[in-house]
Amino acid sequence: MRDPQKTPALIRTMDRLFDFLARVCVLLAGVAIVIMTAIFAWLVFGRYVLNDTPTWVEQVSLLLVMVIAFMGAAAGVHNHTHLSVVIFRNLVPTWVRTVLVVVSDILMAGFGGMMFWYGIELTKFKWNTLIPLIQWSEGLRSLPLTISGALLFLFSTGHLIRLFFGRDERQDNIDQG
Repeated sequence: MRDPQKTPALIRTMDRLFDFLARVCVLLAGVAIVIMTAIFAWLVFGRYVLNDTPTWVEQVSLLLVMVIAFMGAAAGVHNHTHLSVVIFRNLVPTWVRTVLVVVSDILMAGFGGMMFWYGIELTKFKWNTLIPLIQWSEGLRSLPLTISGALLFLFSTGHLIRLFFGRDERQDNIDQG
């Protein structure tokens, strides 16, 4: 771990902001899991005890799954816990590892940027259509994708900035070798 006082102010500020955003993502995903668990309990109770199945549960659950998946993925990219296969990257020389890390971060930033851009288009396109049974905007289904895309772009760009300043602290970082 490097001396935090020698870390550039830009990186310290970026880290604080991105850590906060990642915590918000985890919180949203966690709350969505709790709500989904509660509404499925209500579904089972309604179906088997009241003999009156609530029909809205499936549609709300689909929205919650979008929040769980996309917010969790964004936080995973920031916290370096997102799915990644690093065995090949760890077997190659340091200079190849550096290239692979940079290419990976650029690809993730590009992918996040495209998710954000096309997610905005999809959300706008679907906004005036209503989800059956709950009468909420269909655009809510693609909103987590859009937000996650922006966060993927920011977090991946942040990794590149940290790498540029020699402050990359990922477990499989390029300084090993």
